[in-house]
Amino acid sequence: MGGHLALDVGGVLAAVVGALAALGVALFAVMAVRRRWFVRKGGTVECSLRVVPEGGAPGPWRLGIGRYQGDMLHWHRVFGFRSRPRQVIHRRGLVVSGRRSPGEREADGLLPDVEVIAVRDGAVRLELAMGAAALTGFLSWLEAAPPGFPVDLPQAE
Repeated sequence: MGGHLALDVGGVLAAVVGALAALGVALFAVMAVRRRWFVRKGGTVECSLRVVPEGGAPGPWRLGIGRYQGDMLHWHRVFGFRSRPRQVIHRRGLVVSGRRSPGEREADGLLPDVEVIAVRDGAVRLELAMGAAALTGFLSWLEAAPPGFPVDLPQAE
């Protein structure tokens, strides 16, 4: 009798583990399709983002995809399911306040060979970490603003 109970419990556990594995594969597939959908539309760059609260410690770095849409950069988390952006950065009035290499402690959470650029979009202060090509594209996007757009870029040293 005890042997049958062990087989029944083992079968149930195997079914639960199999269902969880199938769910994990399905969630991964949904995220992969979502990412492919964003990239396929064009105008996308890999870009990590973190919010820097006024007078507080910066938040954690989040890996994401930035997608240019006219005068806005829509930022989406890589590991997420939402189709709406988590952050919208407006080109109008955007202030770039600095550019630096990531520190030793933060480099582990970022893609390799990125630079960090600090920006202010109204009252929101952010840091973006991008590779050289993505950063060049971002700065070109800012400089290509239509006449009358106040965009503040630091002068090259």
